[in-house]
Amino acid sequence: MTSPSAASSPGRRDAGAAVGRRSLGVRVMTGVVLAAATVLAVLGALSPLQRVETLAHPSVAGVGVALALAFVAQLARLRFRIGRGTVSISWGETAFIVGFALAPPGWLPAATLVGAAAAWFLITWLNGQRAAADILHLAASLSLGTSGATAVAYMLAGPGAPAGSSRTQVGLIAGAATYLVITLGLAVLTLSLHRDATPAQIAGRTLHAKLPMFVGNVLVGLSALYAVINEPLWLIAFPPVLWLLQRTYRYHLRAEEERRVWEAFARATRTLGGSTEAAVAQAGLRGALDVFGALRVEIEVTLEHHAGGQPVSMPSSGTAPLPRRTRPELSIEADPVRYGSRRYVDDAPQDPLPGAAPGPVITRSMAVGGATVGEITVWLAEPTLPAARDELAVSAYADALAGALHDAAAHERLMLLDAQVAHDSVHDQLTGVANRRALLADGELLLQEQDRDQPVAVLLLDLHNFREINGTLGHRAGDEVLRTVAARLTDLARERELVARLGDDEFVVLLPTVATLTDSATPLREVPTPLPQAVRRAREVVDAIGRPVQIGGVRLAVDVAVGVVVEKAGHADLGELIRRAGIALDQAKELGMGVAAYDSARDASSTDHLALPAELRDALTVDDQLVLMLQPEVDLQSGAPTGVEALIRWNHPRRGMLTPDCFVGTIEQGELLAPFTRYVLDHALEAAAGWAAAGVDVPVSVNISARSLLDATFPAQVADALRRHRMLPAQLVLEITESMAVSDQGVVDEVLAALRELQVQISVDDFGTGFSSLSFVTRVRVDELKVDRSFVTDMTESPAAAAVVRGAVELGARLGARVVAEGVETADQRAALQALGCTAAQGYHFSRPLPAEKIVPALRQLADAAPAKIVPLRADGAS
Repeated sequence: MTSPSAASSPGRRDAGAAVGRRSLGVRVMTGVVLAAATVLAVLGALSPLQRVETLAHPSVAGVGVALALAFVAQLARLRFRIGRGTVSISWGETAFIVGFALAPPGWLPAATLVGAAAAWFLITWLNGQRAAADILHLAASLSLGTSGATAVAYMLAGPGAPAGSSRTQVGLIAGAATYLVITLGLAVLTLSLHRDATPAQIAGRTLHAKLPMFVGNVLVGLSALYAVINEPLWLIAFPPVLWLLQRTYRYHLRAEEERRVWEAFARATRTLGGSTEAAVAQAGLRGALDVFGALRVEIEVTLEHHAGGQPVSMPSSGTAPLPRRTRPELSIEADPVRYGSRRYVDDAPQDPLPGAAPGPVITRSMAVGGATVGEITVWLAEPTLPAARDELAVSAYADALAGALHDAAAHERLMLLDAQVAHDSVHDQLTGVANRRALLADGELLLQEQDRDQPVAVLLLDLHNFREINGTLGHRAGDEVLRTVAARLTDLARERELVARLGDDEFVVLLPTVATLTDSATPLREVPTPLPQAVRRAREVVDAIGRPVQIGGVRLAVDVAVGVVVEKAGHADLGELIRRAGIALDQAKELGMGVAAYDSARDASSTDHLALPAELRDALTVDDQLVLMLQPEVDLQSGAPTGVEALIRWNHPRRGMLTPDCFVGTIEQGELLAPFTRYVLDHALEAAAGWAAAGVDVPVSVNISARSLLDATFPAQVADALRRHRMLPAQLVLEITESMAVSDQGVVDEVLAALRELQVQISVDDFGTGFSSLSFVTRVRVDELKVDRSFVTDMTESPAAAAVVRGAVELGARLGARVVAEGVETADQRAALQALGCTAAQGYHFSRPLPAEKIVPALRQLADAAPAKIVPLRADGAS
């Protein structure tokens, strides 16, 4: 006989609750099985089936014997575990064989139904259970097995067949096999509805455990039948034989159970590793339920931990993950370490079935190296191992779980320590706001996220009389003041604004976005700036911090000074902004003001010039920073192009597009002059070669530093560049600022002479602004004079400026040099220059500086728009 059973943990489930938790599928199956068994039992009792020929005894006595055999067969059951459920196997086949020979066959299903039900009611009553529905389910299942077995045996043996005939014995063996198949099938179906094991697993394990007992049961039944018929005295030997067989069956099941337990133990211990206590405890609960087939497992952990742990229970369904113990948020003052316990519990997800006494409750302490980790408590179902083995298995499991919990606790402490260290590395330990390191790192990220032209602001705060507070009230009071200031700044900060403490009594507030508003003091013709809004925020800070506060029994008003700096996000790094805010803060403290804005006029040193040499060196190695721009020079009369000036711009990755005024001075004072000059010269000649190939024959002008004229190798460098780009020397004009060519006159004259010998054109740039104009042009033969834009701009309104332009034009005519006016922006200026006799000019009136790829179309357009020069073939009146 095969039947499913399970035990309930003491004190946790009663019969009513058990029935209430029965699934719908189990209830439907119970009803169907019970109805079928009842119908078949009634039909069998009413059917006139003849019993086999054995002894001459009343039929009622035979039915009573069959009922008693069914009752005793269930009492002598053996149990083994499948998953978290228990399967009972009994002497049902023996009871069927003997009962079939002694009772009318039709009465066997009814006798089995009554006898099995009585046996299970007795078993559950002794175990303190009252699960009537489950008892009837089991008895009905056994009765259905008997009905099938009776039908098969009767068909094979025939009515009134002799009990000792071969045909009858074959029928009895076939009936016993049918009994096994039916009861096994119903047991598999029932356990599949109740347990977490698959039908294949249930059937395989049940057959493996049942087949030896099935063979023995059949042999015992046939032997008993033979003894009843031929030698009744032999029945005296049956009790010891049955006892030995029962012991053999039990040892077989125990060996299988032991193997299963240690396989499950190995699987469970492999899954105990985890990075958190909760994860290990969860794996430990699942493993213990699997290893011991337990009804309930409880793990209590008493490891040292930070305050905040909460007892956690897994849901009885076993489907939801075990909730993690919440960890306290990091704070400036860590929670005190204490000892406590956390309890983790899991129950077997099963519906209770009758038939097994509640197993023992085993509690074992968990320890590692003498240090107590906690304890584990396992509620077993009816044990299939000796109690000592159960205890040894639980002890071994407790040791493995203790090691895993200890490792997880150590890992959690390391993680918490790492988190605390990481927190402290970017937070000021006294106030909890960001420290200098975090300010520079996070602040730079904030600036990089903004559009490079988005205004940002930095507010640098310093507390007045902070040393006096420390000296009078003590450092504890000073610390309280700093914490109060930090709290008020944090409350005042808006989204994405960053508050940090630089050290001592200095704080910084970074405003990543500042609105551009027009201040009442801003003239209408000026462009609105974001500075007024930043200053207003600074005054809000002063007002908020200045509110009185009670410190050390003294009511204090904390005064602060604030330095404000506003800059575009891509034009300065955060360190430079803080430095500038420091200059503004010094001004505020010096003048006794609450708020002061950064004034570049008061900034004696800037970090930009320190970074420029390295940044320029990097710019020379890439292709997208130094940009060559080209501006045409045109004939004032016709508008045709007469030349092109090469202008260099620096597309700085942080500060945007810079004009030469921002970096040429740095180049001339450092070691980058030679590579920079080669860079500009190469790119200018490359562009000139492009428009020369396109049929535009005009020279290119390149500005040359005075230091280049002090380099004796410079003419050779120019010659090499012309050769590489296949350009004629006359197509290159070197522009020299007159005021820069007065020192080391001998060396300069030699270099200029070499350039003249090379037939490169020489131009004097910014003519009229230097004090050595006449001296230079009389010493050096020049090809061009470029009148400075300041005179061109003012010439229409200033007679003096017009006189300078007129003098330059007259001097150029006497020297045989071209005169080019710079910075022509209006038609009036063009007309005035023409009236003064100037022949060429450049400026926005004609063309803006253009990139190299656009200069050829522009030159062609200027040339095409110029009127053709008409040369008369003969004088008027000639014949």
